[in-house]
Amino acid sequence: MIILGGSVASTALLRRYRLPPVLGYLLVGLLIGPFAFQLIKTPDDLHFLSEFGLVFLLFSLGLEFSLAKMTALRKTVFGLGSAQVVLCSLFFWSILHYLLGLSSEASLIIAGALGLSSTAIVTQELTRWSELNSNHGHAAIGILLFQDLAAVLFLILVPALAGTSDNSFSFSIGLILLKGVALFVVMLAVGKWLMPFIFHEISKTRSEELFVMTVLLVALTSAWITHEIGLSMALGAFLAGMMLGESHFKHQIEADIRPFRDILLGLFFVTVGMQLDYQVLLINLHWVVLGSLGIVISKTLMIAILAQWLGKDRSTAIRTGLVLAQGGEFGFALLTLASANHLLEPEAVSLVVAIIVVSIGVTPVLIRYNAQICQRLLPNKPYEAPIPHSTEELAEATSELHDHIIICGFGRVGQTVARFMRKENLPVLALDNDPVRVNEATIGGELIFYGDASSHKLLMAVGLDRAKLVVITVNKNDDSMSILHSIRTHNATVPIVVRTQDDSKLSELKAAGATEVIPEALEGSLMLVTHVMTQMQIPFRRIAKMVQTAREERYQLLHGYFHGAQSQLLDKSGNPLIRLHPVKISDTCYARGKTVREINLIQAQVSIQSVHRGDNEIVMPEDDFILESGDTLLLQGMSDHIEQAESRLFGG
Repeated sequence: MIILGGSVASTALLRRYRLPPVLGYLLVGLLIGPFAFQLIKTPDDLHFLSEFGLVFLLFSLGLEFSLAKMTALRKTVFGLGSAQVVLCSLFFWSILHYLLGLSSEASLIIAGALGLSSTAIVTQELTRWSELNSNHGHAAIGILLFQDLAAVLFLILVPALAGTSDNSFSFSIGLILLKGVALFVVMLAVGKWLMPFIFHEISKTRSEELFVMTVLLVALTSAWITHEIGLSMALGAFLAGMMLGESHFKHQIEADIRPFRDILLGLFFVTVGMQLDYQVLLINLHWVVLGSLGIVISKTLMIAILAQWLGKDRSTAIRTGLVLAQGGEFGFALLTLASANHLLEPEAVSLVVAIIVVSIGVTPVLIRYNAQICQRLLPNKPYEAPIPHSTEELAEATSELHDHIIICGFGRVGQTVARFMRKENLPVLALDNDPVRVNEATIGGELIFYGDASSHKLLMAVGLDRAKLVVITVNKNDDSMSILHSIRTHNATVPIVVRTQDDSKLSELKAAGATEVIPEALEGSLMLVTHVMTQMQIPFRRIAKMVQTAREERYQLLHGYFHGAQSQLLDKSGNPLIRLHPVKISDTCYARGKTVREINLIQAQVSIQSVHRGDNEIVMPEDDFILESGDTLLLQGMSDHIEQAESRLFGG
């Protein structure tokens, strides 16, 4: 309850300011942990449970990386990954041993902890910003996979350095490698022949509960197997996900695993925050800041140099370095084990943990703005992910365009609009803030530019004052509203067509300056009605008139619907949706014998769409219409307003 309560409050607050929720989890862990308010005094009790967050994260990550894709990444995993671990570890070992005077053993353990990066936060943030399948995303994932293997080797190394290991280090390494190869072969066979058969049989039952349980069983079983043979649980989960990544159940599995992954990952980051002793942070603030900056800068440089040396282009190399610049969660386990074996002093462990946590804390910002940072470092160097053009360059590139169409948002809808416009030889220009999409569309011959479509400078640079039409196709109503305000501030006359997913913000968008608002859900309904009525041989002119009337009345006929148990009562912005709800008037109702005016449902912001009396239907009854016992009223409004209207009808 403490963890969930703190997580809900912090995540809600950070979402409001568009900050990464990971920072909230870390802060919650710091506050409730043993070093602050001590609401949870023994965070080690939560460690094993929180590790399942990594298990489900790596399982879902494996779904994205099929065997074929991993084969293509083998040079990155074993070439770039091994080079990164060796170079970073040697660099940090040299600094710690020769400059700071630590022992060879202590220097090697801390160097190993600092050389590893955070699989959890890097994967989560890359997925969040749709960069997982970019060039630098593939490079980062390849390096992280090797780091997971290296973490196992470092964990074996600690007892060997302390002299408490029963086996020689070389024997242990050889045994681990043998187990890893055997596990990979077994998982490959199971994934190819057994798993498709199992999921095919499970899917025949049409039971969501059974399907979810099977997914959980597969993920946890694979993690348990690798844990039992001395490897990382997360590595086993990744292999299981990879084997299922080529099946046609992939997307359903990913959807089912996501709630478990996100909740347990939140718990994982809370336990990371519990590792931070704020007193150590305050007393050694200068060392923590210097150490965090040193890690971020040095790892960025080393990874970028290695990546470019091994064939990556300069921009991909720099962005990979920025993505992997932090310390990692495996470093905590390594430091804890070293402390238990008396290789490190508790004060040194606390200081290094503080440095790693701070470096993890700044990672969401580095990943979010890695393209912009790279642009600053390489101002004259074009690279695979498009960067925002200067307004001067945009103005020059679009100076010859007149009476063109500007499409804000180049997803599936925007691309469909562009294709039809090109068929009519109409000039089209698109703006989008997804660098991967912009890059692919540019290569495909589209006239598209990277940037925020709500920026008035960007809009003016692409010729807003000369445009014949603006089409807004972005997913979020708040973004559409921002773009509308920016356009109308500088051009009050250009027609603007706005696409929305529903009609929840239709009036607001119209008031903000939209010429036409097209709700996808309602237009889809009208299209379906058109086909149904055509099949019923109703004259096309009559159909077209009915559809046009519905549009002219702002889809009033389509507003609201009967909600079932599976229906969502809130839109994506968290606002209640309009719904339809039937209410039957009985002999004891207050409304019996009253007129529509007397019950005054308008005050409750609810309208009576129709009254069913026997076999008759009275649509939109007049104010002097008298309600009788047995009438069924069809109310339209939001859920809480309908509840108020029901109370008025029944009790007055």
